[in-house]
Amino acid sequence: MSLNSELLGMTIDDIQKEILEEFSIYDDWMDKYSYLIELGNNLPDLPPSEKTDEYLIRGCQSRVWLVPELKEGKIFFRGESDAVIVKGLVALLLRVASGRTPQELMQTEMHFIDELGLKQHLSPTRSNGLLAMVKQIRLYAVAYDKVMERNR
Repeated sequence: MSLNSELLGMTIDDIQKEILEEFSIYDDWMDKYSYLIELGNNLPDLPPSEKTDEYLIRGCQSRVWLVPELKEGKIFFRGESDAVIVKGLVALLLRVASGRTPQELMQTEMHFIDELGLKQHLSPTRSNGLLAMVKQIRLYAVAYDKVMERNR
């Protein structure tokens, strides 16, 4: 359950399976929402200097910031939201995406979103916001891939 699960040798797919297993213990969506809130509460807050328009995700109902950092060929993400459930969604996405190469992120489907039923159990605007976060992660991956390609 670490943002750096990659350090333990877990693949993106392994992490997504782990998330699905964690959510499978909850029978109803109120419990799943509570777990999402708990995940969000455990996410460190961003400093005010990173809560800028540069990192603000467009298309989200609530305010969501996603901060990428390229280190040794891998992208590490930090993020936050001003809405508790969305902050939990941010925590899940960071867990899956952080510490990965641009290529890994460009080639991976975030299948846990559909398999958990998140899109069906979120309001349409929250669901669109979740998809906007995934899209932004991919855009960062493409941009950093191009930067790395130029530096080879």
